[in-house]
Amino acid sequence: MKIISILLALITVLAVFTGCHGAKTAPAFEIPQSFDESKNYEITFWAKNDTNLTQVEIYHNTIADFEALYPNIKVNLRLYTDYGKIYNDVITNLATDTTPNVCITYPDHIATYLSGKNTVVALEELMKNSDYGLGGKKVKFDSPKTEEIVPQFLNEGKIGGVQYALPYMRSTEACYVNKTYVEKLGFTLPETLTWDFIWEVSEAATEKNADETYKVNGQKVMIPCIYKSTDNMMIQMLAQLDAPYSGNKGEIGLFNDTTKELLDEIAIHAGTGAFSTFKISSYPANFLNAGQCIFAIDSTAGATWMGSDAPLVDIAEEALVNFETEVMTVPQFDTNNPKMISQGPSVCIFNKKDTGEVLASWLFAQFLLTNRVQIDYSCTEGYLPVTKKAQESEEYQSYLSKKGSDNDMHYRVKIEAAELLMNNIDNTFVTPVFNGSASLRNAAGALIESVTKAKRRNQKVDEQFYNELFSETNSLYRLDQIEAAKEGSAQVKASLGKLPFASIALITTLSVIWVGIAVYVLISKIKRK
Repeated sequence: MKIISILLALITVLAVFTGCHGAKTAPAFEIPQSFDESKNYEITFWAKNDTNLTQVEIYHNTIADFEALYPNIKVNLRLYTDYGKIYNDVITNLATDTTPNVCITYPDHIATYLSGKNTVVALEELMKNSDYGLGGKKVKFDSPKTEEIVPQFLNEGKIGGVQYALPYMRSTEACYVNKTYVEKLGFTLPETLTWDFIWEVSEAATEKNADETYKVNGQKVMIPCIYKSTDNMMIQMLAQLDAPYSGNKGEIGLFNDTTKELLDEIAIHAGTGAFSTFKISSYPANFLNAGQCIFAIDSTAGATWMGSDAPLVDIAEEALVNFETEVMTVPQFDTNNPKMISQGPSVCIFNKKDTGEVLASWLFAQFLLTNRVQIDYSCTEGYLPVTKKAQESEEYQSYLSKKGSDNDMHYRVKIEAAELLMNNIDNTFVTPVFNGSASLRNAAGALIESVTKAKRRNQKVDEQFYNELFSETNSLYRLDQIEAAKEGSAQVKASLGKLPFASIALITTLSVIWVGIAVYVLISKIKRK
C-alpha cells in the first residue's frame, strides 16, 4: 500500500505540474488547410496616428474595403496617439490573453512580447503558404509577393532569425534646414551635412545684438539645432563611428569612451545654447517655422510640419517666417560612408486558440501591404511604401512627379523627404532586437538629455559626472539586469552542456524521488491524524 500511495502521489504531482504548464502556454499556431468563410470572425486592430484625420479615414476605408472582400470578418479599430501606449497596453493584456489580433508596433517591442511563449505568430510558414501566403492563389486581393517587399525593410521584422513582423511604412531621419539663414550667416550648404558643419553654423547663430536679440533673426529666441529623437541621435552617431552600442545577442555596449567623447561635444554646444532637444524645448518644427531654429532634425514622416508652407503648422500664422527649406540627410562623420537609421511601424499578429481567427488576422495584415493602402498612407506624410510594387507603380510615380505643384498633397518638402529615404535605402541600418532593446534605446537618448540639462543648469560635466550618469542610467533602465540574465542563462546552458546525459537523467530522477518522499510523509501524517 505504501508503494502504491507513493506512485499515485507521484502521478498526481506530475499531472498537476503538466496541467499548470499547459495552462500558461498557448499551442503553437498551425495553418488550417482552408479558411472557413461560413464562420464569422471578429478581430481587433490596434493602430497609431498623429491626430491626422486623413490617416484615420484611410484606416476606416481600408477596413471597409477588406470587409467587402471578406464579409465574415469584422475588424474593430482602436486608435492610439503614441506607440508607447500601444506597447504598454499589449504588455498589460499579455497576462490575460486579451491582446489585439493585429497590431502596429516596432520590432523592439515585439521582442518583449515574445517573453510569453507562442504569443506572437511566426510568419515564415504563413508567408510562403501557396493558398493564403503572400501572393497566395486563394487570397481575394492583389497581395504582394515576398520578393516584392523591399528586402531591407522585410529583414527588420526578424527577431532571432525568425520573421515575426511585416513592415508597414518606413521612414528615416532628415535634417530640415533653414537655408536662408545658413546663407545669411555666410555659409554654403555642402552636398552632405557633417557634424562639424552643424556645430560651426549653430555657434555662429548664437551671436547677439546689443539689445539681446539674435543677429540672424532679430528675435529673442534662437536654438540653432534641435534634435527630436535623442535616442536615434546617439545610436546614429555611434554607428557612424563604428563604436559599440549593442551586440547581436543583446550585449550592452553603450557605455564606452566614444559615448563620452560624443557627450562632451554635445555638452559644449548645449552650454552655449546652440543645441537642444525636443524633450527640453519642444517640437523642432515649431521653432523652425518661427525662424527660431536652423537645423531641425526629425523623422521624414514629420515632413508635413516642416517649412513656411507646411500643410500641418502648429503655430500661429503671424508667427510664421518665410524661408527656403532644404531637406538633407542627417549629419555624418564620414561623408563617404553615410549611415542613417531605418525606422517606421511594422505589423505583427497575435496567437489565439482559434486558428481560423489567426488566419483571418493574417489576411488583414496582408491587406495593409496592398498598393491602395501603401500609396494612400504614404501620401499623407513623408513615409515610403514598403513594397517595390507600390513604389514602382504608375500611380506612385505620378505622385512623385507632381512634387511642389501644391502645398498639400504634393508639398515639396514632404515628397523630398520620401525620396531621401528611397535614394538611401542601402545606407540605412537597424539595431539588434532582443528582450530589453527598447530599454537600451531609451537609455541612449537619456544620456544626451541628461548632459544637455546639466549644462543648462551650469552643472560641472566631468569624469565623475559621467561615472555617476552611466551607473544611474544602467540601473534606471535595468540594463544591468539584461546583462545578468544573459550571463546567467549562458552559464546554466554551459553547465548543462558539460554534463553527460546519464548525469542529467540521474538529477531528474533524484528530484522526482524527493518529491515522492515529501508527498509520502505528508500522506502518512494525514493518516495518523
